[in-house]
Amino acid sequence: MNDNKFLSTLSKNLLKNLNDDKFYDIIIEVGSDPYVKFFHAHMVILNCRSTYFQNILLTNEKKNPETLVKINLPNILPEIFQIVLRYIYGGIFPLEGYDASEIINILKVASELNLEELINYLQYYLIENEKNWMEQNFNIVYQTSFEYDCLLNLQTFCTNLASNEPEKIFNSLNFFSIPEKLLVSIIQNNNLQMNEIQVWEHLLRWGFAQNPELSSDPLDLSKDEFDILKNTLQECIPFIRFHNLTSDEFSKKVLPFKRVLPKELYKDLVKYFLSHNNKPNDRPKSRYDEFQDIKLESQMSDELQEDFVTQETKITEMTEDTERIAKLESEMTEVITQLESEMTEEVAQLEPVPTEETTREITQMAAEHKKTNPERRMSKSNESFGGIDSNIITFKHAEIITKWIDNLEITDELTSSYEFKLLISGSRDGFSPEKFHKICDNKARTLTIVKVKGGNEIIGGYNPVVWKSKSSYGTASNSFIFSFKNDDCILSRVKNERSAILNNSSYGPSFGNGDLVLSGNNSYSGCCKRGSYEKSIRGTGDTFSVEDYEVYQISEDSCSIF
Repeated sequence: MNDNKFLSTLSKNLLKNLNDDKFYDIIIEVGSDPYVKFFHAHMVILNCRSTYFQNILLTNEKKNPETLVKINLPNILPEIFQIVLRYIYGGIFPLEGYDASEIINILKVASELNLEELINYLQYYLIENEKNWMEQNFNIVYQTSFEYDCLLNLQTFCTNLASNEPEKIFNSLNFFSIPEKLLVSIIQNNNLQMNEIQVWEHLLRWGFAQNPELSSDPLDLSKDEFDILKNTLQECIPFIRFHNLTSDEFSKKVLPFKRVLPKELYKDLVKYFLSHNNKPNDRPKSRYDEFQDIKLESQMSDELQEDFVTQETKITEMTEDTERIAKLESEMTEVITQLESEMTEEVAQLEPVPTEETTREITQMAAEHKKTNPERRMSKSNESFGGIDSNIITFKHAEIITKWIDNLEITDELTSSYEFKLLISGSRDGFSPEKFHKICDNKARTLTIVKVKGGNEIIGGYNPVVWKSKSSYGTASNSFIFSFKNDDCILSRVKNERSAILNNSSYGPSFGNGDLVLSGNNSYSGCCKRGSYEKSIRGTGDTFSVEDYEVYQISEDSCSIF
């Protein structure tokens, strides 16, 4: 049964009362000269439908029942109020026939009168159906949304558009009519997804549009005309991050307009770009780069967190199994030792005592056996050779890695020699991100080597730039990650240079967007998923345990290390 079937009849009856001149008890004067109109209404309806009217009626109670209440609304257009009044009486609002600009005006009146239901309905309609119009008329939408605290959905729309798609605002039809205050709020946004040189160029366009008499060619501008442009842009220029430009961008796009910059700022910028000489790794990132780093880090952090939670359970179960196996082995060892002892006693009773001649023969046989079967020597990985003393990699591994650093093939001859200085070792210094960053932060050209627990797999990576504790990505063009297993090796060079190195105080040495990440306290777990590098260095993306790890700082050596 439809409980709402009578509502349409109720709505029609209430609308009839709106047009009835017999029983009204309120007169509403709407508009200002010469556009003024009087509306007849009923207190009981206005009181229950609008908190705005409710407050007015409470503070202006009638002293004489014979007297009509009069309300003035001088700041509202009569034709818009008539539309809203019909909604108040009938509870319906057909949107057919209204364009977006009219709906904005209706929304303003609804906000003035605290009509919450209508406010939410119109906001939703605009966002879902008039997105293109709002982008082209951003100025109107922005000013309206922040004029009223109740328009939260439109405020969110404007904020997201200004951060995520600023080019739509800068290329909109009414961009040049955007007031200075609104432009400042856009360009000072820390999450603005636009390169800084584009922000500067759009600011210049806006400045010239405010002064159409000026030429946009700086060669044609006089000193007085530069002063006019400078005065127009003076509130906006402090929010342009000139230090995020390249030297080429600064010289070609900013220097021609140097007269609009404050003198101290201009001197500072000249010194900065002369000293940095446009070194890409020394230059701060643009706001766009910073946003991409945050976005990638957030995405990677969520994925890693999920992986670590899932795999941590598996590792715990494996640890419990290992403890049970160790206990069984211990018990079996005791049994075997006891049996061997008993058998030795029995054999001693059965066997004759060896003669001196027999002893000499046994000694000679043992020497011959040792000669043909020498004792296992300490692994090459434990030997000190050529400037590197590793518990994980061998001489052959070190030679291959050195060739990779020099961008050589494995079959090529070595062209350089390096010294490997051990900074930190898990077996010596422990497995702690805090310890790693304390020792390795601000050190460049480092090699990370990791021994995966439970096999003969070795993985690692080369970082040519410095490590940092602050959550960010390090930009590097020649970093790489690798793996060795048996006689096979995998080399994976960086593909997305802006996210080559992952810096985070909660992680150990980590590379890319999940390509090689170490995490944990007292023990390290890790995972490898292809993100910023050419290919994955492991056959699986599962989390693994770390048996040991080492980080070396590499420097050129005048003597060959091999």
